[in-house]
Amino acid sequence: MTPPRTSALLSLDGVSVVFDGFKALNALSLTIAATEMRAIIGPNGAGKTTMMDVITGKTRPTAGTATFEGRHDLTRLDEAEIAGLGIGRKFQTPTVFEMHTVEDNLRLALKADRAPFPTLFARKTVAERERLDALLERIRLTGSRARPASELSHGQKQWLEIGMLVDEPAAGMTDQETADTADLLREISRTRAVVVVEHDMTFVRDLDVKVTCLHEGSVLAEGLLDEVSANERVIEVYLGR
Repeated sequence: MTPPRTSALLSLDGVSVVFDGFKALNALSLTIAATEMRAIIGPNGAGKTTMMDVITGKTRPTAGTATFEGRHDLTRLDEAEIAGLGIGRKFQTPTVFEMHTVEDNLRLALKADRAPFPTLFARKTVAERERLDALLERIRLTGSRARPASELSHGQKQWLEIGMLVDEPAAGMTDQETADTADLLREISRTRAVVVVEHDMTFVRDLDVKVTCLHEGSVLAEGLLDEVSANERVIEVYLGR
């Protein structure tokens, strides 16, 4: 089946995922624009992780479609193919190459031919240096480019991993790192779509973006945080707990 044409960057339409009779996602539908940041909230078991698994190709939906750029059917692609489209995912715990420098971590993540011969004989070009300089400035690590990643704080490692994804959130951070991360994500969302799955309502408020609350695998409410927080069902199933 040809994916439906849509102006949204990412579109989920009637996506269901069933595990041994349990509906992890239940006819979930939502759209994300090309330069939008969206916060996804909801109680444990609401379907947040399963939704991200479908988007990144880790889980195949039982029903429904997941369309990227209006033409790529994500349900027919594997994880590597989806990553090649520019869809990246980071988890709560940062994953970086700790023995390598900050700059080398970013360089490894730059889009390039990773076949053995080009990798072995690669030389840093002017364009690549400019890309690295821009990334380092964006993630606030210009002064740490030559430091081993192991020497970074937890928050700085999070920024480094975000930078590694950006070329193609807040647990464990200090208050200042959390605020700086919100600023960084807002900056990134000027040119890319960013989906943040988060439990910290203070951090979500700092983001000041549209919020989608999931419950039992479906969208329970959408809107600004104040609007969603005032929804009686959201209070009942999530915020009131």
